[in-house]
Amino acid sequence: MVERVGIVGVPPLSVIAELNRRGDVIVDLDEPQVAAPMDQTATRIPRVYCAILRTVVLNCLHLRLDRVYIDVGPGKCDGALHVAEVLADMLEVPVIPTRNQDRQPFGTPLCTARMPLMDKFSRITRSVQSAAAHAPLPACTPVCGFWGVPPRDFSLLAPFPDATHVFGWTRCMENKTPADLDLERQFDPDIPTVFFAQSFCAKSALAQHLAAKHPRALAIDCDVTPGSSTRAKIEAFLELSGIEPARRSAD
Repeated sequence: MVERVGIVGVPPLSVIAELNRRGDVIVDLDEPQVAAPMDQTATRIPRVYCAILRTVVLNCLHLRLDRVYIDVGPGKCDGALHVAEVLADMLEVPVIPTRNQDRQPFGTPLCTARMPLMDKFSRITRSVQSAAAHAPLPACTPVCGFWGVPPRDFSLLAPFPDATHVFGWTRCMENKTPADLDLERQFDPDIPTVFFAQSFCAKSALAQHLAAKHPRALAIDCDVTPGSSTRAKIEAFLELSGIEPARRSAD
């Protein structure tokens, strides 16, 4: 029987391959899947907490799932370890903690391709649901960089030009090696780069640390959705770097 399986973070490749083999429907619980107020999670998880993990809880309150795999190892965060316990008490289906320490690199063709950054992130996050090899794509010459995790609200990415290279944990995500800290620390010092982390995320320390080492960097964070000031900072940074911000819709 085909099951609806929720995933949090990047489960090991062996888990994804088995779900693909069974033909199960994979639901990415890190992404908003329901139109419901975030405050519904307040009885389960603090309001001052990572918006991605609050989104996980919100999704689980509303979705019909047959089981959940949640990565609680170094490829995710300690917060996920604690949320795994919350979900186990909250749900009547199995909640299965995993520790993804895969080291086989799948490559990062999307991170270096030319395409709208929102589309790029959508394709990278979807790629987690498949154990298949990535299709090759030509790399573009970058004009700027984005380092960090996929934001909860992809509208944050709207101002970036199509020739933006992606670094940080998102690159580890596409490479299917989420615990590869050496890869996560990489950036290009020759291009202006925005270093991003969700508010209240432990990765904000690494983002700030690396931004301080980069000659042309902007470190930002945001919670559930980016405000107008956050977008203005990004646009001003791009303009001061000689880059015309994209004027595409954030929808």
